Amino acid sequence: MGGKLIILIKTCGHSRRKSAGLTLIEVIVASALLVLAIIPILKGLTTVHSHTVMIEQRTMSLVYAQAKLDDIKARSIYGYSSNFANSSYVISGHYLGKVEDNQDPNLRTITVSVGYDIDDNNSLSSDEIEVSLATYLAKRW
Repeated sequence: MGGKLIILIKTCGHSRRKSAGLTLIEVIVASALLVLAIIPILKGLTTVHSHTVMIEQRTMSLVYAQAKLDDIKARSIYGYSSNFANSSYVISGHYLGKVEDNQDPNLRTITVSVGYDIDDNNSLSSDEIEVSLATYLAKRW
């Protein structure tokens, strides 16, 4: 007879079960580690975001200041005697600018300052100025 050999192994009254999930302590420890890891990551992301906003504001201020300076240079070719000074002007949104002109008859110094108006008072204070560009204009004829 070609029978099968069946071997029964009996344990000492205890049967071992495979765990099908995590214990409550494991879940709590894993959650605590996750929270501890997320806090510095979120702080870093917040810092990066604030620096990005600051760099964007400075870049836009530089673009607006250069555009205003180019405009003044172009107008000065035929209108050198014009006064280019402007105490405050709105550029776009919250960006404001101001132009200083020393009115020298032969060699003028033009300074354009542009910044983001943080306090919304339509004037630039010294802590709001992001960029200042200066150039000399000479009388051509």
